[in-house]
Amino acid sequence: PPTPAPVASAKNIVELAQATDFLSTLVEAVIAADLVDTLSGDGPFTVFAPTDEAFAALPEGTVENLLKPENKEQLIAVLTYHVVAGKIMSSDIAGTKAMVESVQGSELDVDATNGVTVDGATVVTADIETDNGVIHVIDRVVLPQ
Repeated sequence: PPTPAPVASAKNIVELAQATDFLSTLVEAVIAADLVDTLSGDGPFTVFAPTDEAFAALPEGTVENLLKPENKEQLIAVLTYHVVAGKIMSSDIAGTKAMVESVQGSELDVDATNGVTVDGATVVTADIETDNGVIHVIDRVVLPQ
């Protein structure tokens, strides 16, 4: 039998991330960047959410440095580079390649011709719906050029 579609949760993007064990570093970063209210807002937003492992794979000290108050602007830039205005489901882009503008302002290279990659990061879990958008979990942190 076909698997049932995931039921849209009555949680916003931040609440859903907070309830997801492997997104704890992302949640910590969102809090440090004061982006909780933004990402809890109406949206809709599409968030490419790096796993804790993805953050851990960055060069040693990177996450700790980004979380320091004096690096808040850089942290905001990194996080908002993972966010796109609007709700983009994987079915909306299947079979296509596109440059998509991030909230940070730079463009993300999205390739959905063979699975989905974003700036070379692989989407490992797609289409986690929230009440203000959608989360796609990725296996690497992508950085604006």
